[in-house]
Amino acid sequence: MNKLLTSCIMSLSLVACSPIQNSDSELGKISRTTEFADSSRQFTPEVMWQMGRIGSYQLSADAQQAIYGVTYYSVEKNKSRAVIYASTPTTDATPVPLTAEASAEYAPSFIPGTNKVAYLAADKDGAMQLWMMHADGSNRKQITFEASDVNDYLFSPCGTKVILVKTVNHESSVQENDADLQLTTGIVANDLMYKHWDHYTKSAPHPFLAAFDGEKVGESKDLLEGEPYECPMLPFGGVEQLAWSPDSKQIAYTCRKLAGLDYAISTDSDIYLYDIETDNVKNLCKPEGYVRPACDPTRSLKNQAVNQFAEDVNAGYDQNPQFSPDGNYIAWSSMERDGYESDRTRLCIYEFATGKKSYVTESFESGVNEFAWAQDNQTLYFSGVWHGRTNLYQTNLKGEVKQITDDVADYVLLGVHPDGKQLLTKCHSMSRADEVYFVNIADGQKTQLTQENEPFYAHFEFGKVKERWIETTDKKQMHAWVILPPNFDPTKKYPTLLFCEGGPQSPVSQFWSFRWNFQVMANQGYVVIAPNRRGLPGFGMEWLEQISGDYSGQCMKDYLSAIDDLCKEPWVDTERLGAVGASFGGYSVYWLAGNHEKRFKAFIAHDGIFNTQQQYVETEEMWFPNWDMGQAPWYKDAQGKRAKVFETSPHLYVDRWDTPILCIHGQKDFRIEYTQAESAFTAARVRGIPAQLLLFPDENHWVLKPQNGILWQRTFFRWLDKWLKEK
Repeated sequence: MNKLLTSCIMSLSLVACSPIQNSDSELGKISRTTEFADSSRQFTPEVMWQMGRIGSYQLSADAQQAIYGVTYYSVEKNKSRAVIYASTPTTDATPVPLTAEASAEYAPSFIPGTNKVAYLAADKDGAMQLWMMHADGSNRKQITFEASDVNDYLFSPCGTKVILVKTVNHESSVQENDADLQLTTGIVANDLMYKHWDHYTKSAPHPFLAAFDGEKVGESKDLLEGEPYECPMLPFGGVEQLAWSPDSKQIAYTCRKLAGLDYAISTDSDIYLYDIETDNVKNLCKPEGYVRPACDPTRSLKNQAVNQFAEDVNAGYDQNPQFSPDGNYIAWSSMERDGYESDRTRLCIYEFATGKKSYVTESFESGVNEFAWAQDNQTLYFSGVWHGRTNLYQTNLKGEVKQITDDVADYVLLGVHPDGKQLLTKCHSMSRADEVYFVNIADGQKTQLTQENEPFYAHFEFGKVKERWIETTDKKQMHAWVILPPNFDPTKKYPTLLFCEGGPQSPVSQFWSFRWNFQVMANQGYVVIAPNRRGLPGFGMEWLEQISGDYSGQCMKDYLSAIDDLCKEPWVDTERLGAVGASFGGYSVYWLAGNHEKRFKAFIAHDGIFNTQQQYVETEEMWFPNWDMGQAPWYKDAQGKRAKVFETSPHLYVDRWDTPILCIHGQKDFRIEYTQAESAFTAARVRGIPAQLLLFPDENHWVLKPQNGILWQRTFFRWLDKWLKEK
């Protein structure tokens, strides 16, 4: 399920995946909110959608200027607008909008060696192109004139070359239709991966190399000419999957050079080094002449020879390369095992002089998120989750890891300050959306640089977030977050929600979500408990990996332990409990519906798995069910039983359902098909269980459009209020 988060927490991404693009005159009315129409201090979904969402933030070479992007939404117009701001990187800076009033502009960055800013915006025909302006917003100029959209870009350190990410057509799994049937909507598929995330795979992003003379980008060359592969990799990859060498002579890129069935069953992506002068390409993750072993595509790779690679073979996900400042090394994030997309992400260091690889975060028993090199070429900084928080760390080439921050927050590392003493980061928590900060490396102290949503925090009430440790049924300690309503009164009793996390191996850290927002839930009068149950990172590998093959086992016991423990508090109304979740959290809700022993009075499942046997043959990324379910559902053991995950599928417990349930799903969700929700809804109604079905024909695994988001929230709380508040 590709670590399906219940919130859209991503770093760089293709513009094609960014919010709705618009260019009409109404866009100018979608802007920053600093005042509120009434005196209400309740933080509602409608208020939340008024908040600005900070994207990229970049410093100039001398660190005296900064540019960054913010996206604003209008529920009324069902549109968004992306605005570029210029600022000084100081606490009291007043940001200056550079974006014209009636336009949307994306992905700003300083062009190396100049005082100019590049960005993406639509041309007069609506095609996305690369533009340039002075740092004060003047002298705007279009610098690419490509026949197709430019989705993303990355300038070379010398500033005379640029990589353009564009989409190219290919017929890998979906064949081209007959030329005289231009209006047909039919899809003829000849292999797997004919669909991915929310689209049919008739095309793929490719990196194109072009020269830049300071005024215009020249003709571009496809670095993957004729190859049906993705770079960056879909659905979430951006230009962080590409890197320039310091001398601008080489490009490192991430690619999984597999297609069809091979792509569907493997996570084996590699880092390739492209030499601009010679056109030579070298795979840094595999020895020359390496041939991938054959495997059974319907069984888990963890038990097959294909996964028993030699020491010099990187078998799992390898991505996001970064050269050291002196060019002697290149680092990337690396997973050890093929087919296991939730494996621990480690920092791999490749030394060009020797060709040797080493791993420098082995002592950190959790995954590495973003990372960056220090100027000394010996130190790297990274973010990673531990005990429900994502903090900042450093390591050296010897693998000696040191923690920098220790905050109840989640950090996103953006880069290193030119002075080498500070890190540039974004930071959020369950009580605050992203803002940008400098973090002092020596003592972890942070300085806030943006004030995008400060008016919201000053005006609206937010509930307290408390940490809790709970004893599990197997006598271990489980971490959880408890979110209380504003103005919490311990003498009262509150309806309470159990939040079931997705993934299934994504952390319940200090995330801020614009859909599963705990402060919105608390403002509606609900207590929320969000446990880091078995299978979540940040508590060691044994805790993380217990869930694979055991969806209905200890992790479900952990959920029940969490709600039972909280019910010991006098302020929890044990007669008004609900369970809610998305993706694997939706699976959890469907499973709990038949196994909760009358604890809950309402359920909500979003994009969840109802029938695991059905899920195996419906999802597109087959490596996930192979690893987590072990094998295809048609295999049986000597006793005639299928794998446990199939024998304990939620749909097999419908005869025990006794509680109202709301099923939500996007019809463009190819990771977990909407038929799962329809099946659950039908089963509930046939059984006589009160049920409701909310379908979004134009949404994928997430809900991204403003009015869809508000409908989601209103339906969510109407359902909970009906069964947990009304007498």
